[in-house]
Amino acid sequence: MAASLLVGNIAEGTVYFLMTKLASVLEKEASLLRGVSHEIEEIKQELQSIRSFLVEADRRKDTSEGITTWATQVRDVAYEVEDIIDEFIYHVNIPQKGGITGKLYSVIQAPSGLIARHQIATRLQRIKATVQAISDRRNRYRLEQVEERSSSHGANEEWKYQRDSSIFIGEDDIVGIDENRDLLIGWLTEEEEQQRLVLSVVGMGGLGKTTLVNKAYNNQIVKGHFDCHAWITVSQTYRVEELLRNMGNEFLKAKEPFPSDISSMSYPRLAQTLAEYMHSKRYVIILDDVWSIDVWNNIKVALPDNRHGSRIIITTRNVDVSSALGDKSHVFYLEPLNQSDSWSLFCKKAFWSNPNKSCPEQLEPLARIIVEKCEGLPLAIIAVGGLMSSKDTTELEWRKVYSSLGWELSNNPILERVKSILLLSFTNMPYYLKLCFLYCSVFPEDYVIKRKRLIRLWIAEGFVEERRGMTMEEVADTYLKELICRNMLQLAKVNYFGRVKACRVHDIIRDLALSMCEKENFCLVCDGKENMEDRRRPRRLSIQSCRNLLPGRTMSVSRLRSFFAFVPDISGATSLHATLSKFRLLRVLDLQGVPIHTLPNELLELFNLRYLSLKGTKVKEIPKSLSSLHNLQTLDLRDTHIERLPSGINKLLKLRHLLVFRYLPKEFCFPFHFSHITGLPASRGIGKLNNLQTLTCIRANEEVIQEIRNLSQLRRFSIINVRASDGRSLSTSIRNMRQLLYLIVMANEENEPLNLEALYPPPPFLQKLVLGGQLDRLPQWFTLLSNLSFLSLHGSNLKEDPLPLLGRLPNLTRLLLQKPYAGKHMLFKADWFPKLKTLSLWELARVNQVEVEEGAMPNIQQLWMGFSQEIKMLPQGIEYLTTLKQLYLEEMPDELVQNLRDKKSKDRWKVQHIPSIKLTDRDRTKIESLPK
Repeated sequence: MAASLLVGNIAEGTVYFLMTKLASVLEKEASLLRGVSHEIEEIKQELQSIRSFLVEADRRKDTSEGITTWATQVRDVAYEVEDIIDEFIYHVNIPQKGGITGKLYSVIQAPSGLIARHQIATRLQRIKATVQAISDRRNRYRLEQVEERSSSHGANEEWKYQRDSSIFIGEDDIVGIDENRDLLIGWLTEEEEQQRLVLSVVGMGGLGKTTLVNKAYNNQIVKGHFDCHAWITVSQTYRVEELLRNMGNEFLKAKEPFPSDISSMSYPRLAQTLAEYMHSKRYVIILDDVWSIDVWNNIKVALPDNRHGSRIIITTRNVDVSSALGDKSHVFYLEPLNQSDSWSLFCKKAFWSNPNKSCPEQLEPLARIIVEKCEGLPLAIIAVGGLMSSKDTTELEWRKVYSSLGWELSNNPILERVKSILLLSFTNMPYYLKLCFLYCSVFPEDYVIKRKRLIRLWIAEGFVEERRGMTMEEVADTYLKELICRNMLQLAKVNYFGRVKACRVHDIIRDLALSMCEKENFCLVCDGKENMEDRRRPRRLSIQSCRNLLPGRTMSVSRLRSFFAFVPDISGATSLHATLSKFRLLRVLDLQGVPIHTLPNELLELFNLRYLSLKGTKVKEIPKSLSSLHNLQTLDLRDTHIERLPSGINKLLKLRHLLVFRYLPKEFCFPFHFSHITGLPASRGIGKLNNLQTLTCIRANEEVIQEIRNLSQLRRFSIINVRASDGRSLSTSIRNMRQLLYLIVMANEENEPLNLEALYPPPPFLQKLVLGGQLDRLPQWFTLLSNLSFLSLHGSNLKEDPLPLLGRLPNLTRLLLQKPYAGKHMLFKADWFPKLKTLSLWELARVNQVEVEEGAMPNIQQLWMGFSQEIKMLPQGIEYLTTLKQLYLEEMPDELVQNLRDKKSKDRWKVQHIPSIKLTDRDRTKIESLPK
């Protein structure tokens, strides 16, 4: 079932994006098609019909062998059409040179161009015939009829059986739920709250939501507390009438007085009958496995709010469902099992025949690694434990299974239930989310994936649809949020705005997705375990082992669209130079962290390249011919040894993200110094790059400051080496960046003034602002920064206290002040900084007292202070900061530190409410945690 659905999903997504590309080609390249437009249009129309059938097959969960084979053929021919179109676009867009040389060049090139066009036209004719044959084959073998009598009904029944079986899990399979069960029981039976309340239990598939709720629901105290009860399994495919009938049948089975003719009732009558029946009763209803908020909207009319203390529990994998339930709802996020409970559960299953169910000593190290891979997912722990119980208790046998766990998930019947339950989340997603999710499998196990990197990759691959009024990046951001809400990706980090900063994929889900991706040639991961001498034709290749940096000779890479290398050392490996020539149609080349020193010339032949990352490499120079990469959208040169951008970069008119800054190692960044960040001089003509959304970070000069005035689409911009005389002109340029979200402006040196008074009004949506340099006073436009969440001021040395102005910024969440103020006293007044969570005060050279009034910073969580030798006591009023979770003091006066260490000191009581207090010296060689 899983493989069948995946083939259809990939085929449908591939066909859709190909249709989008064909439509774009027909619209934008019409004058260049010359004789092949008819074939392209016919192929597009035929694919449109094919995709409609695939969508319907996916909706009905068709798993028949005929559909699977047919969908594989569709996917392969769609890949081939895409390759032909990309080559065609390349040939018709070969740039022509001017002058006599250009005319001579055109004459010389004309014959080869005509030959290429003829070859492409011939291939399109052949492809058109193939597409038509595939379409005819569907009708010839009556796949529609096969689909109608397919096993979709059986699949639904099988899933219902699996769901229901979760209710009857034995006590030996239940570990670590006692506390959560008791919490649910307490919530269900609370007498004080008489309103009808809704609780959603949220978590990824296999986490034990159904089991947990069932144990609370069947508790005798709960049963006796309510007048009537009903457990309704919803699942992906449901009819609201059936859900209501099932509810009525539950009442009938309990021998409660309920109308027996519900089988013939319509939806309105069913809803009315149930509402009237429960109007005077205290009821508890469980809606298990809800996938859409539509379920609640359709069924809540039958659940009256009768103020008798009724309760409703919804289990769901989708956070969006829980957030749409209304004001009277509560959310319970179910967490994975902790390490101890995971180990206990695994041993119960894997070593059930051993005395005390204990793990043999020789297997324990490997067994713990296997348990760790399950990441607290009870379903996986039980299934994998059951699998290992059938194996010989030898380290060799166990290591074999561990090494092939991905294969086992897809092929071993013992793990079929794990696969089926986890894949339900996948099959429930729209096609664009499926492709975006599968793409995450290119990253290594446990890899923390940065949000912005992932979004740019999705765009480069063509997975992101255009939406009116939104940038592609904003659309992709909604995709990422949805994948996290659906628990397909795990949240790894959030930034100070509360936005996703990084995510990761659960190991078990990644193994399952990866095994499917490899079967369908969506992606191949080379991690040293695979056979590189096979004949696969992967669409994406991820190198994760130094042993096999490059594919074997028999592997076809002509269709490759993405190439990733996650290797810290490539010594002794085959030359990357010789291999890039095979990657002719590559869209993504990500060499982040690979220690290459030069760029191969073959790189410049990758006419289709959208994304190039050399971040963290040792590359020193970018060739001028980089300008030939006309499709490039992202160029990431961060933390390289490159000193200058090529002059031809202004020809990359599709460039959206240009990242060129370099930081010194992190441990030297606090306190910050202007030498810690370096950028590159911008090339002449950079103002022509009208599609740029990210430009970080460039060195200022008069010409650059004038040119960036044209970059009105910028969202992120940073500029360094700014002189005092640049201020007015730079302010004018920045005012044109009306979409700007992040702005960093650093002066040429610490003592250089920043003259930014003319930046009025500032970009209206600005969220992050970093200013480095002297300021006579805070510009008046600071009062307009209503969206600002992050502010960092370095070396301002203001004569006036900045706090009265900054304290009134309504959304400021994080504030970092380094050498901010030339005065001696800083006062945080009541009601200032209403949303501030992190405050950092560094190098307060003359300040000798920091004072906090009661009511100031009501949401503060972290306070960092350092390198301020005049501050010899804790901030006065620190005891008012009741939400403070961490106090971090670095290189502060001995008098303050000793006073903190002394439990009997007069100030020690003021910090008793702070869970974590850390003291450190300048070199951070010794970090001391203050005991409670």
